[in-house]
Amino acid sequence: MSDLLSTETVMLDKFASDLNLEIMYAGRGLVTLSSMSVDRPGLRLAGFFSYFDTRRIVVIGLTEHEYLRSFSLEERREKIQRLFDCGEIPCIIFSRDLPVLPEFMECARATGCPIFRSSKMTTFVLNDMSIYLNRLLAPSTTVHGVLMDVSGVGILLTGQSGVGKSETAMELIKRGHRLVADDSVVIKRVENKLIGTAPDRIRYFMELRGIGIINIKNMYGSGSILNEKEVELVMEMEPWRRDKEYDRIGGEQNKEEILGLKIPKLIIPVSPGRNLAILIEVAARNQRLKNMGYDAAQELIQRTIGR
Repeated sequence: MSDLLSTETVMLDKFASDLNLEIMYAGRGLVTLSSMSVDRPGLRLAGFFSYFDTRRIVVIGLTEHEYLRSFSLEERREKIQRLFDCGEIPCIIFSRDLPVLPEFMECARATGCPIFRSSKMTTFVLNDMSIYLNRLLAPSTTVHGVLMDVSGVGILLTGQSGVGKSETAMELIKRGHRLVADDSVVIKRVENKLIGTAPDRIRYFMELRGIGIINIKNMYGSGSILNEKEVELVMEMEPWRRDKEYDRIGGEQNKEEILGLKIPKLIIPVSPGRNLAILIEVAARNQRLKNMGYDAAQELIQRTIGR
């Protein structure tokens, strides 16, 4: 596993599409994001620049807009220029369909800073940005494995190369379950959840030894894939070993730690004749019951002790 830096560069059109924004000035053509916070620059426009982080997106609401309009042209230009002089701002968003002040456009052209506009109220713009940035810039790691949505449960299949992860996933897809990522799984910690997805370049693709690369979406339809899923259970596949004692009751509580969160983990021995797809389906349904508070192993233990 390798941790990724929480810095993302988003193309202008995608950023605007994701947040339903109107592009007023394209500037440098992309938005570089490295802060989860958003800035309403009222204090900065009033002259207080301590603690101003230029990595933050700047949102201009009705209060800032009308405050600037109360000054003469020269005073307004000076205040806006000082804001831009602090550093490279990722972008500026005007809310409420407010007209972009010409002085903002002048500074944006000089620095290449993109400007957007939203029809939403400022509060809603801030809320949308907070959700978007928290997901985009969440701590992340890349795991070698296959992520599947099995009966509504996100299952991460891990194990050494050649153990049969992709073949097992293929059988699950044929049985109506959905692929999220094959071979490389990008996992982000969003609050207290682990959200897994596929790298853009290999999304929907799967490698099958002896056959090659296939496109799951084109072959089995859009119902066979899912763009992202919460990781709720890790299942490590390993070749069956005679000298190893495997859990037969389910009382052991193995955990896999990913980005500081511990996820339930099962170790599944692989041997000829075992129907792994059925085992994974059973594990998914059993995990759903555990999530609802029912544990069959604990019930059996309680019954045994009670005798």
